[in-house]
Amino acid sequence: MKDLPRLRAALHSCTARLEQSGVDAPRLSAELLLAKALGLDRNALLKRLILEPEAILPEDALREFAKLIARRSAGEPVAYILGHKEFYGREFTVSPDTLIPRPETELLVDLALEYARSVDTDTPPLFADLGTGTGCIAVTLALELPRWRGIAVEKSPAALRIARANAVRLGAQSLCLALADFRTPPVPPASLDLLLSNPPYVSEAEYRTLSREVRAFEPQSALVPCSPAARTSESPLPAGASGLEDAQALIERARALLKPGGLLLMEIGCTQGPALLSRLQGPDWTGARLHTDLAGLDRVLAAQRR
Repeated sequence: MKDLPRLRAALHSCTARLEQSGVDAPRLSAELLLAKALGLDRNALLKRLILEPEAILPEDALREFAKLIARRSAGEPVAYILGHKEFYGREFTVSPDTLIPRPETELLVDLALEYARSVDTDTPPLFADLGTGTGCIAVTLALELPRWRGIAVEKSPAALRIARANAVRLGAQSLCLALADFRTPPVPPASLDLLLSNPPYVSEAEYRTLSREVRAFEPQSALVPCSPAARTSESPLPAGASGLEDAQALIERARALLKPGGLLLMEIGCTQGPALLSRLQGPDWTGARLHTDLAGLDRVLAAQRR
């Protein structure tokens, strides 16, 4: 019988393989995938590495670990391999039909919760998340704000199925999910207290510089603004897409959908703030400002409807 590797040695060798493959966060990736192969969470694995670093890796776990490492070496994101990603302290199911939730998007939730504390109405307030993807924003708000009603809008049927599964599994019973384009959401005019969105905002030029992990695996339509009519099999990106197209359309939709005093919160590219702020200087808006993420980059645009 061939010798089976020890736990710590297997982790070190696979970390080195991932480093050679040039993937992001090779050590963290190896830890998460080894934990999955062993049927553990990462914290349990780290504890075992301290207490039993020379424990033998079982043959079935070794085979599974090798398969997972091969997928990661090819650039597949860990979240897709695991099938889930943490967002605001909860695990959300993800698939290649959805964008992987990012930590910086949690700023949208923080700002929404801060604003919600100032809303005082006799009837339950209403929020909408346009382009919900996994549903991470809408489901989180539905759970954090039980008095509020919410609607999550998504144009991709496959992504909407993921969002609905997350809502059901996490217990967001008050959340309504709708299949629709965010440009024509099934929301009555002047009905929203809060409108949130993390729209596609990557320009054509920026998209071509993204890592292979993003370009090869995450849905392009969730990253780059592009109308279906503009896409062809030969030219999947519209020539000269600036990244601002969907954000500008959302500002117009928010103007019609928000109540007076209602708040627009939208994630944006870190260089897009000045161009979008200029669209919020008219008589319909007040208090337009940018909020920075933990890296100090402009990340969320906020403005209230007059």
